[in-house]
Amino acid sequence: MATTPAIDNAHVRAWVAEVASLCEPDAIVVCDGSEQERDRLTALAVATGVLIPLNQEKLPGCYLHRSDPSDVARTEHLTFVCPPTADQAGPNNNWLAPDAAREKLSALYRGAMRGRTMYVVPFIMGPANSPFSKVGVEITDSVYVALNMRIMTRMGAIATRQLGDSNDFTRCLHSLGDLSPDRRFICHFPDSNEIWSVGSGYGGNALLGKKCLALRIASALGRKEGWLAEHMLILGITRPDGHKFYITGAFPSACGKTNLAMLQPPASMPGWKLETIGDDIAWLRPGPDGRLYAVNPEAGFFGVAPGTNSKTNGNAMISIARDTIYTNVALQPDGTVWWEGHDDEPQPGMLDWRGRPFDAASGEKAAHPNSRFTAPAYQCPSISVDWEKPEGVPIAAMLFGARRQRRVPLVYEAESWEHGTFLGATLSSETTAAATGKVGVLRRDPMAMQPFCGYNFGDYFDHWLDIGKQLSHPPKIFRVNWFRTDSQGRFLWPGFGDNLRVLQWILQRCEGKGEARETAIGLIPVEGSIDVSGLSLLPDAMKQLLAVDPAEWYEAIGLQSEYFEKFGDHIPGGIWHQHANLVRRVTGLA
Repeated sequence: MATTPAIDNAHVRAWVAEVASLCEPDAIVVCDGSEQERDRLTALAVATGVLIPLNQEKLPGCYLHRSDPSDVARTEHLTFVCPPTADQAGPNNNWLAPDAAREKLSALYRGAMRGRTMYVVPFIMGPANSPFSKVGVEITDSVYVALNMRIMTRMGAIATRQLGDSNDFTRCLHSLGDLSPDRRFICHFPDSNEIWSVGSGYGGNALLGKKCLALRIASALGRKEGWLAEHMLILGITRPDGHKFYITGAFPSACGKTNLAMLQPPASMPGWKLETIGDDIAWLRPGPDGRLYAVNPEAGFFGVAPGTNSKTNGNAMISIARDTIYTNVALQPDGTVWWEGHDDEPQPGMLDWRGRPFDAASGEKAAHPNSRFTAPAYQCPSISVDWEKPEGVPIAAMLFGARRQRRVPLVYEAESWEHGTFLGATLSSETTAAATGKVGVLRRDPMAMQPFCGYNFGDYFDHWLDIGKQLSHPPKIFRVNWFRTDSQGRFLWPGFGDNLRVLQWILQRCEGKGEARETAIGLIPVEGSIDVSGLSLLPDAMKQLLAVDPAEWYEAIGLQSEYFEKFGDHIPGGIWHQHANLVRRVTGLA
């Protein structure tokens, strides 16, 4: 079967022929990433009902996609890591033996593309010609996936040029299959640099450059090659005195990471400038100067729509006003979109995310809680001039944040890289709708990588410690928690733009300034060191936000020990050392 256009790379050509023989598509199209191709594929998606055109005057270049109601989030219980042994995958992953996984999925791929077009999507994760970057090729039978990959990656001819004649690329095979949850699998083969996904069209399961390559496969590659692939935002911060810093932050889904990545300074802090480099993923490498450097491997945003508005994230609202694909949001009669938490009130006669007339009295949501927008990063008003620097940007501070109503203070600082690694390793958060399962349950999520680490967490923590040994000037590490509440469930901290007040203290600490006091868990801001002038806080809010109750932490240490024991001798001595320090400090004060 001829491909359109022809494939120059012999390794890609042979693999495409192998997949075509198995999946039996009617046609093969190699994507070049051109504007003409985008227009052609978009027209095809509209004609086949995959995309619904929106009001092109109010939302130019924007379209709506409705996915199958059973296919609206990452299916973590059907996501597998497939190294040779279960021990290598670790208890943090579902494991399938590689041969068993290939046999199971090959049966589902056989003939799966009959009557469909196979799209061959070459792409780069990371800036072109960067030492950080990796090339992948995704084969898919979904035009929705092809169009989203165009937004989320550097796709097409730019990738084939960078690959040249090399065989060093990630083979990403995807088919919608029949979309049955009973025949849905997402498998990662770190030893052979492959990803196989079948039975889902949802972003995290189907856009294989994103979580699958950029985190699960890349984390394993990083361990082999001496770098880190992390579920982190990257933010540039320039103070009024002109001094510029870059920070990263790891937050579980729907914990405010995108909002922080696109933060707008409050009116009470004139002269500050905030710039977005990445909202979701960071690849980090030790630099020749002993600092840690980061790039954003993605080219777009795949953000959660509900709760996004001009107050929570004004930059995101501007970013998604054009050339955006919306997924599973509500459709209004005037051809615009709506979701819970939108700026505007919903219009009468609106259709919900399934395309049904919306009944507000039903108690159901108009937009799915995990509905999404896919938008190019360059459309963001706060995008940094440095966001595609091939060498990356130097990181001054790393944040680990989560959604916690109690126990965890607003902010505290680790005493060392090893202690900071421990803080990341013990991260836990209350669950959200971004992953299938219950909402509001406390879930362990080390470094916000629980769904995304491509190998045994114990070995991953050890790799973090090894990276730290290569850094003469490591970033300072902090825990943050914007979500602490009082006894009546009221948020104690205003969040959003005022989070810059906390970042101000963090940057002071990076310079050896800013006052802090030692506690059992780390260094806490002293009273008055975070500027709260002009804020309308609840009485004693700052006292509660910065409180450390040893009794609460005494409860936590037993759970931490129980968790680490699951990984046996894979947990490095440095992590156990930090745990013992916490036990000693907490029991001495409880």
